[in-house]
Amino acid sequence: MGARVDHLVWVVAQLRLHCPWTRALTHEQLTEYLVEEAYEAVEAIETGADEDALRSELGDVLFQVVLHSAIAQDRGAFAMEDVAEAITAKMLRRNPHVFTPDGALRRPDELREITVEQLERQWESIKAAEKAAASSAPPAAPPSCAPGPAPEGSGQAGEGTVVGTPGEDLPGQTRAADAALADLLASLPAHLPALAAAGKAVDRAARREPNPLPAPTQTPDHLAEALADEAALGEALFALVRHARAAGLDPERALRRRLRGPGPDPAR
Repeated sequence: MGARVDHLVWVVAQLRLHCPWTRALTHEQLTEYLVEEAYEAVEAIETGADEDALRSELGDVLFQVVLHSAIAQDRGAFAMEDVAEAITAKMLRRNPHVFTPDGALRRPDELREITVEQLERQWESIKAAEKAAASSAPPAAPPSCAPGPAPEGSGQAGEGTVVGTPGEDLPGQTRAADAALADLLASLPAHLPALAAAGKAVDRAARREPNPLPAPTQTPDHLAEALADEAALGEALFALVRHARAAGLDPERALRRRLRGPGPDPAR
């Protein structure tokens, strides 16, 4: 496998040297392709495409990773080997139940059974420690924020902020809970689509102790039918988008704004 990946790295390097179109590409120009290829891989998985199709789509994603690495290498930043080294170090660090601190596989008597719930909490704890260590250094730029910038003049709170008056408790929440929720929302990938970001926020919150999201209320009758299965949910979401557009509302922007800080529980 190593030789084949190395060959791909070499091919991309030659394209950067000898193909004027590839040589002129920038990270910014490639972002839409990176997202597109990732979505096509997801589509292949979700539609039950055959193994050849899935292999092809994953190859397209790999090509994007190698190409971005080549662009970075050309400016002296990092190479594909550094990308692989960084993710390997992260996986070793975040899976101490499998690997020793120096990266070796633990002995059979050290490999212990661990539940998925324990793994998720361990993962979140390690990520929190990494974040604390990183934040001890002066930031080079303002912290990243929840998906999407607030439109100019919208009156919306800035990214990563909590809606409300400074120093004032929101109803039913303590300042500590507000801070925990703001930290959760600020941790979301900046360019993730709002619906995917909302799902990730709920999943991440469930792995934190205590859960920074308010306890869910009883499912209203008008939503119960939509939660029967994914097909029903898809129909309900699509219908909601149609109604929103007919009312002149942008559903993606509306959800992005909701993700910037606490507001009314949408299920209420």
